[in-house]
Amino acid sequence: MTEYPPLDLPDDPKLAQNITHFMRALRKAGLPIGPGAVIDAVRAVAETGFTSRKDFYWALHALCVRRPEHRAVFAQVFRLYWRDPRFMEHMMSLLLPAVRGVQEDRSAQAAEKRAAEALLDGAEPEMPNLHDDENEETLIEIDASATMSGEERLRTLDFEQMSTGEMAEAKRMLARLSLPVRPLPSRRYGASVSGARIDARRTMAQALRRGGEITQLARATPRPRWPNLVVICDISGSMSTYSRMVLHFLHAVANHKGAGWAQVHAFTFGTRLTNITRHLRTRDVDAALAAAGREAQDWEGGTRIGACLHAFNRDWSRRVLGQGAVVLLITDGLDRDAPERLGAEMQRLSLTARRLIWLNPLLRWDGFAPRASGIAAMLPHVHSFRAGHSIASLEELAAVISSPDDAGEKARLMAQIGPVGGQDDWRSGER
Repeated sequence: MTEYPPLDLPDDPKLAQNITHFMRALRKAGLPIGPGAVIDAVRAVAETGFTSRKDFYWALHALCVRRPEHRAVFAQVFRLYWRDPRFMEHMMSLLLPAVRGVQEDRSAQAAEKRAAEALLDGAEPEMPNLHDDENEETLIEIDASATMSGEERLRTLDFEQMSTGEMAEAKRMLARLSLPVRPLPSRRYGASVSGARIDARRTMAQALRRGGEITQLARATPRPRWPNLVVICDISGSMSTYSRMVLHFLHAVANHKGAGWAQVHAFTFGTRLTNITRHLRTRDVDAALAAAGREAQDWEGGTRIGACLHAFNRDWSRRVLGQGAVVLLITDGLDRDAPERLGAEMQRLSLTARRLIWLNPLLRWDGFAPRASGIAAMLPHVHSFRAGHSIASLEELAAVISSPDDAGEKARLMAQIGPVGGQDDWRSGER
């Protein structure tokens, strides 16, 4: 066992106490922080000092962040605890609903609500007094008959805006969902008592066994043919939360017996393409996604959609897109590569797949328009364009995935593509 020298703490141990509380908040926010990590954090700060904010941040970051998905949570908890002098007031505002309407004044950023929930550590926000000071008999009554239940609200809540508890409940709800598909017509026939087609070969074989006399006509019916489901999921920085929730859903689909899919193939991409199909076959979802995270080294990195689609079309399309496969492409479409190359790769993917369905979380915005050059280049080649930011959007996908006439929002957005199609989208931001 490694022996550590005794800690040389100052007489006023407020810094050590603050580090302990900070590490406890990280643990409540979902990071695997143990007592040993707290001691290591105090020692690391003692070695690096507290004079440089950058050194202080990265010293704690090196000890606490073990997975790519931990970065956003750590950054938000650190900002609220160490950088914002009014963090308690800000966190209370995140957890207390606005009185003027259903939505809050400002939506929480990625992992911000989980950070607030962890730092408050069970503290209850102060609710407004419903009694009038001048007349105690006057009571403000609130009609809650039209309010949504907790599960109904969770169905429509954006994955980015969920707290730690809400994300855990959402994952349980996603595990119960299915993605059924109808069989495709096949040219192969199988034996059937009431088939519409006469099986001449089997009829003659039965007659030869009876001395050449045909006593009964054998019949056949087309065999059902089940398609493959191929998922190509963007795991770049702007898509990380959505991708993880969608992969939870796909894990349930891949392990759901009787869903109808012949095989479920999954690929992730950021700056490179990674095949995670074998990891999704693991029964335990946490172990499956942990293994997928270790396999894909570009989580929360940049995006090269055109290059990654080229790698898929070159190396994998002939292997997995047979038998009338359905392709789910999960990405926001914000790419820095040349739109001409992206459009060519999307066209090739669309021609080799029976249906190409694009799930884009940016479609949750009412003012979304295909102004980004990447989105404008990709949109004409998909068969259906739908949102993919909530449980409800995935439920809608399950209801229409077998409908050949479903185009989602494609027709409406294609009408908006014009001379401004090459400009940057107003929601795009920076990678």
